[in-house]
Amino acid sequence: MGKRLLPALGLFVLSPLAGEFLLGNLPVTALPALIVLAPLYGGGALLIRELARRRGAGWPGMVLLAVAYGVVEEGLLTRSLFDPHFAGMDLASYAWLPGVGVSAWWTTFVLGGVHAAGSVLAPIAVMEALVPSRAEEPWLGRPGLVVAGVLYALGAAATALNPDAYRAPAGQLAAAAVTAALLTALALRRHRPAATRTERAQAQERARGQVPGRVVKRAPGAGAVLGLTLVAGLAFWLAALTIDVLRAWPAVAANLALYGAAYALVARWARRTGWGPAQRFALGAGWMLTYAWHSFPQPPALPATPAVDLAGNVAFAAAAVVLLAVAWSRVRSARGAEETATL
Repeated sequence: MGKRLLPALGLFVLSPLAGEFLLGNLPVTALPALIVLAPLYGGGALLIRELARRRGAGWPGMVLLAVAYGVVEEGLLTRSLFDPHFAGMDLASYAWLPGVGVSAWWTTFVLGGVHAAGSVLAPIAVMEALVPSRAEEPWLGRPGLVVAGVLYALGAAATALNPDAYRAPAGQLAAAAVTAALLTALALRRHRPAATRTERAQAQERARGQVPGRVVKRAPGAGAVLGLTLVAGLAFWLAALTIDVLRAWPAVAANLALYGAAYALVARWARRTGWGPAQRFALGAGWMLTYAWHSFPQPPALPATPAVDLAGNVAFAAAAVVLLAVAWSRVRSARGAEETATL
């Protein structure tokens, strides 16, 4: 039983570690904050993955749920979407929308590249790569799902009850709640059960055999996917780090263009022959490596000496590289076993 739960426990811890510490937002001295962050981040990531896998929603469903998670955290819990001075920033100067009461730049920045990609999707992709034989099946039974939900609720309550959090008007809170609910409903609408890797491979082989002479477009290899993800991550963070030079509305346009291009490209690749666990892992690995380098220029949100901050960044980056190396070795071993079995 314990061994079966290891991937779930791993995701429970990896999500907050990646989302706050690997990113460089929190220094290593803030590790006790995992008492609240793990239920919030880890519980949320677990719920997203388990619900999507149970409903057969796959990665498109997880993307929508990850955005909904960001809306809940930033709209209902920390209320940063509506706070014009969140974390000491002057968000009212960054593409502020007076009628809505949000910064278009902060909204596109924090909901997409930060929460959806960094806190949820990348940790899920890496953790699934560590257990390739169980990557497409639920990890929790109903009791485990209830426990994950309770933990998430406790983490959310602890975050929402922060006395220093911004007090947003009821209308804005209601709009955030409705947006999150609509995204969740869209993600979990009825789906057919997801096909197994073997079934997809067999269907691809039949398709190739039924169309003699047809040129089959193959998906790019894991190395190419990793490289493009690193380039996308560099573009995303450069737009954020240079926003005072680039200006807010061009940064908003850059974020939206990056998200749209990434989703369209990955969706196109996923329909091609050869797309599989290695490429999905490369997407997650690329974003985690992006977080690793970003931690060094990122000043921590809590006080820490430069030496402590640097030591923590080095430790988390090194741990991420080791974790990714182990995950890649397991993906390769599983792929080799599948190829041997088909001979």
